[in-house]
Amino acid sequence: MVNKMEALKKAYDETSYQLSGHAPRNVKVLKQAFQDIDEETQADIYGTGSAINDFEEKMAGFLGKEKAVFFPSGTMAQQIALRIWCDEKASAKVAYHPLSHLEIHEEDGLKKLHGIKTVLLTDKDSVIQLDDVKAMDPDVSCVLLELPQREIGGQLPDFETLQAISGYCRENDIRLHLDGARILEALPFYGKSIEEVCRLFDSVYLSMYKGIGGIAGAILAGDAGFIKSSKVWKKRHGGDLISLYPYIFSADYYFELRKDRMANYFESAKGLAAQYNSCKGITTLPAVPVSNMFHVHINKPKEETAEILAEVQQDSEVGLSGYVRAIDSANCYFEVSLGDAYPNVPQEKVDLAFRLLDEKMKA
Repeated sequence: MVNKMEALKKAYDETSYQLSGHAPRNVKVLKQAFQDIDEETQADIYGTGSAINDFEEKMAGFLGKEKAVFFPSGTMAQQIALRIWCDEKASAKVAYHPLSHLEIHEEDGLKKLHGIKTVLLTDKDSVIQLDDVKAMDPDVSCVLLELPQREIGGQLPDFETLQAISGYCRENDIRLHLDGARILEALPFYGKSIEEVCRLFDSVYLSMYKGIGGIAGAILAGDAGFIKSSKVWKKRHGGDLISLYPYIFSADYYFELRKDRMANYFESAKGLAAQYNSCKGITTLPAVPVSNMFHVHINKPKEETAEILAEVQQDSEVGLSGYVRAIDSANCYFEVSLGDAYPNVPQEKVDLAFRLLDEKMKA
C-alpha cells in the first residue's frame, strides 16, 4: 500500500508550479549568486577580511545598529545573544513564547549548553502582550520576541504593543531581543522601516536564508560591546569556519534581490488566503494574513487530506503543499509562505486548483 504522505510529497514535487517559496533549493541558487563575482575576489579567513567585514558593516547599517556579525546559523546566534544578556545581569533566565524556535526545535540547546532557564509567556495560541511581560518573574534577564510568530501562522502583535514592551523592559533593566528571522516580511503590515522596528530591541537576529532565500547563515546585530562578546562566543561554538564566503556572497545577492519585494509577497498572501477560505471546510490562520505567511487548517483527518491534496496537485499541476500535520484526529494543517514562485503561476492554473480543491472537500 502506498504511504499517503509519501504520495503527497511525490505529487507536490512533480507539479509544474508551486505556490510557496522562491524556487527549488538546488545548485542553481548558488551559481546565480556567484555569476557576477570576480573570480579573484578574496575569501574571508576566520572572520576577517573584506568579504565578511564589509557585509557585516552593511547589515549593521541596514538594521540601524552599531555593529553586526555573520553567523553560520541562527540557532548559534540566538543562543549566544541570550547567553550574553544573562551574563550581563548575572541571572540565567530568559522569557519567550511557548512555541519559540529555541523551545521546540533546538533540542534544549539553550538549557543544556548554557544552563539557562526559560520562562514561557502567554499560551501557545496567542502572541505575547505587555501584560504577559509584566507578569513574568522579576529576575528575567532578557525577553525574546519572534516577529512574525511562525508556529501560529505568522501572527504579529501591533506596533503599539511592541513599543510598550520595549519601554517596560528598558525601565526595568530587562534586555529585549528580536528573533527577526523573517522580520522583513513583517514590515509591510507595520508600515514601519526596519530601523524603526529594530530601535525597540537591544539585539536583533535576521536569517539570511528563510525569507531572503540565501544558502545559509544569519546576522546578529547590536551595540559594539555586545557584538565583541558575540564574536568570542562564536569562536567557542566553532562558528569561526576558515571561510564563510559562499554563504555571505549568496546572502548579499539574495538580500539585494528580495529585500524590497516583501510588500508584494504580503499582498499575494492576502489574496491566496482568501481563495483557501472560499473552499469548503478550509480556514486560514490568521483569516487575513499579517505577513507573507499563514497556516491552512483543513477539517478532515490528515490521511484523507493528503489524498485530496495529492489528487488536486496531479490534476492541476499546481503544488499546494508537500506535507500535512495533524492537529487532532479530525483536523490537520500546513504552512504557506509566499515568495518569488507565486507570481509565475498562471492565474487559470491557480483557479483550477482551488476549484478542484473545493469540489473534493465538498465530496
